[in-house]
Amino acid sequence: MLGKMKRHDKKNSEMNNNTQQGQQLQIDIAPEIAQGQYSNFAIISHSHAEFIMDLASNLPGTPKAQVVSRVIMAPEHAKRLAMALQENVMRYEQEFGKIQLDNAPKQVMSGPKTANPFGSSQGEA
Repeated sequence: MLGKMKRHDKKNSEMNNNTQQGQQLQIDIAPEIAQGQYSNFAIISHSHAEFIMDLASNLPGTPKAQVVSRVIMAPEHAKRLAMALQENVMRYEQEFGKIQLDNAPKQVMSGPKTANPFGSSQGEA
């Protein structure tokens, strides 16, 4: 499957320094990747050189979460991703209404530099 993405605004152009404004970026996505993976839990850790995001599925009644994907990014790209997610959540809420977070107890993982962003309503990029 081949997708085409047109870069048409300043924010999108900033996401990829190799793509100039107005230029089309073609992406190739394998069918098994296009299918996607469900994730309702994330563990994010970092070093001085990279961010590691383990996306997992934590199903009710199961003793542990299963990691379905690991994404490793440079800090600059992680910050761009955080900004893009924030912007898209704002757009979503403008179109569909405010996303309500339940008051369920937060899951806490022990260890340094680990966070569960889906269980917290606060954060800073």
